[in-house]
Amino acid sequence: MHDLKVALVQADQAWEDKTKNYAHYSELLAGLEQVDLILLPEMFNTGFSMNAAALSEANAGAGVQWLKELASEKRCAVYTSMITSDGGAYFNRAYFILPDGEIVTYDKRKCFGLAGEDLTYSSGDKETIAEYKGWKFNLQICYDLRFPEIVRNKILSNGLVKYDVILYVANWPKRRSLHWKTLLQARAIENQCYVLGTNRVGLDGSNLEYSGDSMVVSPLGEVTEAREAKEEILIQKLSAALLSEVREKLPFLKDA
Repeated sequence: MHDLKVALVQADQAWEDKTKNYAHYSELLAGLEQVDLILLPEMFNTGFSMNAAALSEANAGAGVQWLKELASEKRCAVYTSMITSDGGAYFNRAYFILPDGEIVTYDKRKCFGLAGEDLTYSSGDKETIAEYKGWKFNLQICYDLRFPEIVRNKILSNGLVKYDVILYVANWPKRRSLHWKTLLQARAIENQCYVLGTNRVGLDGSNLEYSGDSMVVSPLGEVTEAREAKEEILIQKLSAALLSEVREKLPFLKDA
């Protein structure tokens, strides 16, 4: 396992306008240096909308194709979520897309009742861990962050740790930014893993304000954070050596 270079895209989102969002992301990413993984905010091409009937796409829809083209062009993995229709139901579905076009999906398990997400979208029912370049990623979306029990890390029967990184893509309002920051750090410390949290900025169609606060948290809880409320691409390297050292010197997962 080698070090991993990641890019967290902290962007504003055009409300329910896919064309504008594709163009904006393309502009933001045009000069991006080579990285291994790009994260875009939750519901990257629409904003956090409950208008699923009008905005949803099937797994092979235009949004997925755009993400596959991005992964191929940038020669890296891409992770985000979008509104997906499947089997007569709607899901807030995450896509982890590899440069060769392989796709790993995850359906958000904790729907945000305060916004009526649970009335519009079906909840996922399983954990999903994607593997890429020797790293194992636990896929998560926004509100999932409040529920530590669904990402509890552990040592498996083969002696390996279940995962190395938790990925959170979000539309997390500014008014609860303290919770966002604190919980991201907590997830990293308690699970002895890296945690990446990518959040949007700007105002959405419900007039909610977002402050970004995208961050990379090390297994020790140390934070590298984007500028507050500004569009930015936060680039950071994840150290394989640090991850191994923390787990070896502080055997908390073993004691669990």
